[in-house]
Amino acid sequence: MDKKWAEMTAEEKREARFKSWFSPQGVQFKSLEAEASYKATIQRFKDVIQLKKPDRVPTLIVCTFMPCHLYGIKPAEGMTNPEKLVFASTQFLKDYKPDFYMSPALVGYSKIFQVLDYKQYNWPGHGVSEDSVYQYVEGEYMKAEDYQTLIDDPTDFWLRIYLPRVFGALEPLKNIPSFTELWEMPVIPGNMVSFGIPGVQKALKALIEAGSEAMAWDQHIGGFETTAMSMGFANGSGGITKAPFDILADTLRGTRAIMIDMYRQPDMVLKAIERITPLAIKQGVSGATTRGNPAIFIPLHKGADGFMSDEQFRKFYWPSLKEVILGLINEGCVPCLFCEGSYNTRLEYLKELPKGSCLWIFDRTDMARAKELLGKTICIGGNVPSGLILTGTPEQVKAYCKNLIDVVGKGGGYVMAFGTSMDEGKTDTIHAMIDFTKEYGTYK
Repeated sequence: MDKKWAEMTAEEKREARFKSWFSPQGVQFKSLEAEASYKATIQRFKDVIQLKKPDRVPTLIVCTFMPCHLYGIKPAEGMTNPEKLVFASTQFLKDYKPDFYMSPALVGYSKIFQVLDYKQYNWPGHGVSEDSVYQYVEGEYMKAEDYQTLIDDPTDFWLRIYLPRVFGALEPLKNIPSFTELWEMPVIPGNMVSFGIPGVQKALKALIEAGSEAMAWDQHIGGFETTAMSMGFANGSGGITKAPFDILADTLRGTRAIMIDMYRQPDMVLKAIERITPLAIKQGVSGATTRGNPAIFIPLHKGADGFMSDEQFRKFYWPSLKEVILGLINEGCVPCLFCEGSYNTRLEYLKELPKGSCLWIFDRTDMARAKELLGKTICIGGNVPSGLILTGTPEQVKAYCKNLIDVVGKGGGYVMAFGTSMDEGKTDTIHAMIDFTKEYGTYK
């Protein structure tokens, strides 16, 4: 009799998740070659993560609008027309043949944002030109006085405070009662009154409309995912989550406000981070379970060199991030951390993580030093500069990738990837990166 999930070790859970990833449900491979390629790709990922020598260096393409750009589709078209987005994403796999891709779901769907009157981003054709990619709008979407509310009940905070501020169409939801008050028959009628308010009913209708648009959009994205696997390609991310500090600092308080909070009310910051941490773990695990893919994408923002001091990193950023990583590992997931900017002063912390448990993709970090410090502990990847891809020659890209393979890929434990998520690309240099890695990055 199989063990119950709660009785399994982290290693047993990870094996179970990899088994599921090897045999995706509902996927009929287009050929025996496609099936063999898919399974070889998953094995390659498993080997490189566990610091074994794979057959060759894997290639992972982290991007958003880049496939659209390569096939002459404007960002606005990619966000409004899922057929064109799926076409570009599918054609990219056929033409460039990377091992792993990032889902076009990361591009988003503008109709949903329009229905909800989303205020936290500008997107192509809405706040920025149709040729531009989306841009974050900095703001205090959580006020300094809201900390205790967040700490007491995050769901209630999100529903009645945060969402009304971020989505114009949901602003009336600030008037609804806390759902925790619906505990007995006599109190229910009075608490239902607010749902009769025309503005609240309009907000609920907006949610329903957004849900209908999301269902239609998901049909296209889900279809792409099935097609990609049937062709032999693997999604580099089964789920997504963030560092607890980044959830608080990026999306809630904003950059300026969180910098002030670290000095004026550090205890509240730490309590909020502590409250968010289990939610971040839960989100990542949920994605891995739903999609049958153990890889969890974690973009890191405000922990980079230069944003905060080492003392602040050690106090505010690393403990909760480490807890999220360990929590995901304990559930059989493989955290894949995307370190935008430089992480040179943070490398020593990564030595605290379990051996062969996760992937760290670096942008501007000293890769030789990262290999020296971490090569026997964790898998590392990335560092191919966006500027080199966009302005360099194929020969320059090949030379750069050769050095990465020779230095960082020595003995295994390296994944070839961009250092940043790409919105644009150039045909010859992307081919040079992927094709050269497949040809040169083999292990004997």
